[in-house]
Amino acid sequence: MAFFMGLFLGIVVGLLIITAFVRCENARSKSRSQLATIVAAFARMTVEDSRKLLPPPYYPSWVVFSHRQKLDWLNSHLCKIWPYVDQAASELIRESVEPILEQYRPIILSSLKFSKFTLGTVAPQFTGVSILDDEGEGVTMELEMNWDGNPSIILDIKTRLGVSLPVQVKDIGFTGVFRLIFKPLVEELPCFGAVTFSLRKKKKLDLTLKVIGGDMTAIPGLSDAIESTIRDAIEDSIMWPVRKIIPILPGDYSDLELKPVGMLEVKLVQAKELTNKDLIGKSDPYAVLYVRPTRDRTKNSKTINNQLNPIWNEHFEFIVEDKSTQHLVVKIYDDEGLQAAELIGCAQFQLKDLEPGKVKDVWLKLVKDLEVQRDVKNRGQVHLELLYCPFGAGNGVSNPFAASMTSLEKVLKNGDHEIQDAENGPSLVPKRKEVIVRGVLSVTVISADDLPAADIMGKSDPYVIVTMKKSQIKNKTRVVNESLNPVWNQTFDFLVEDGLHDMLMLEVWDHDTFGKDYMGRCILTLTRVILEGEYRDSIPLDGAKTGTLNLNLKWSPQHVYRD
Repeated sequence: MAFFMGLFLGIVVGLLIITAFVRCENARSKSRSQLATIVAAFARMTVEDSRKLLPPPYYPSWVVFSHRQKLDWLNSHLCKIWPYVDQAASELIRESVEPILEQYRPIILSSLKFSKFTLGTVAPQFTGVSILDDEGEGVTMELEMNWDGNPSIILDIKTRLGVSLPVQVKDIGFTGVFRLIFKPLVEELPCFGAVTFSLRKKKKLDLTLKVIGGDMTAIPGLSDAIESTIRDAIEDSIMWPVRKIIPILPGDYSDLELKPVGMLEVKLVQAKELTNKDLIGKSDPYAVLYVRPTRDRTKNSKTINNQLNPIWNEHFEFIVEDKSTQHLVVKIYDDEGLQAAELIGCAQFQLKDLEPGKVKDVWLKLVKDLEVQRDVKNRGQVHLELLYCPFGAGNGVSNPFAASMTSLEKVLKNGDHEIQDAENGPSLVPKRKEVIVRGVLSVTVISADDLPAADIMGKSDPYVIVTMKKSQIKNKTRVVNESLNPVWNQTFDFLVEDGLHDMLMLEVWDHDTFGKDYMGRCILTLTRVILEGEYRDSIPLDGAKTGTLNLNLKWSPQHVYRD
């Protein structure tokens, strides 16, 4: 009996195993069939279809640049003619870069020149080409280039101590995009009047400095100073929007030369939630801002000690040469005193997104690297106010802060505009007078909504301290007991001496019998109220999980004008 029972159970278990196996195989077959269908659908997908699925920040670079064509034929021919290109290009680069090296020469050096300059035997490789639309005025071509060369570059360096050092520049690795512009188009062969070339984008530049027969570390700081000078020379000599013009046919091509087209005004307001880089205490942040990263065009803010939510409220101005391609870069560093500053994070803003004459208020998320925007770590945010004003009286755009000036002030301002002489010729940048926006600011603290509970019973006793940052004049609302949605409707007037550089701070506190608890704050510049005259808005509280302040701000101007 036991034998037949075991046989029966074995048959049942075997059938169950076979059934499960068949079902598993059927499921795998169905899954493979579905996967094949999906792969076939992706194979039929166009670039336009893929852009509907992926937002621009996460769009793969190999898809974005799929329109670039390979240049195997060009690389093959370039290798053959490279010895001749080396001779011509080496002399041209030497004559162009040497004066700029002298211009950016570190103060510890008395002389900085090339004693030998050749590009070596390894030709660069062009990895792609694209043609850009130039609205029929010319042909713009961009070439991607990689170069791991073996150049022979020797710098003849003399220090102010009388020491001569031959420094070899070796192990150069470069990746970038060159731009060629064939413009203007003409009916005479070769059908364009001039060629303009520039380095559109520098993706990577690595180099090594070595003293021939000596040690670079013998003079502290020399290596960093020379490398910084070389990078500045590249930025100032060939990096877009700087360009070199080669006339092909006789004619006037001054319109192709680099000219300032406008002024970017930047107000660095504040940053919040910065990453702490110090083991003891908090970071000491300061900001570095630039449109072109040359030494004379880079602006530094003041350092705010021991603070992860710094308030700067500093104003900077930058010359813009090409609004369509240039961008503002902001880098936040932790000041380490005598040691090298440590990067907290960086951000950039495309100037093409600015409307001329309109102030744009932006919060930019800080990332570790501008080339890699996908940064999951929270490094903080930086708050900016941006204003772009193009040059030229015929563009119909003026600085909005000058709109309320008196007739006498406008006459004084217009009469004092002069043309500055730049080093290479006249510039179109007018001398500027500073507008002091003086007036009375009326702040009405209306109410607050959804404040966090600060007391044990789930309520709060909130009040607001209103402060003008520069003058430190303070006013306080009354305390509203046991409320998370208090109503104050109190108005305070402040005489503001310089509205463009002052700030309004509102701090919400919970009143207790034996002290007070901080609940959150709002920090506002006066830019919006100066431009609009009066506005009402709900402002989220910084430093609180929930809560907003309802405010009404009114500005009564009393402008002053000075040099």
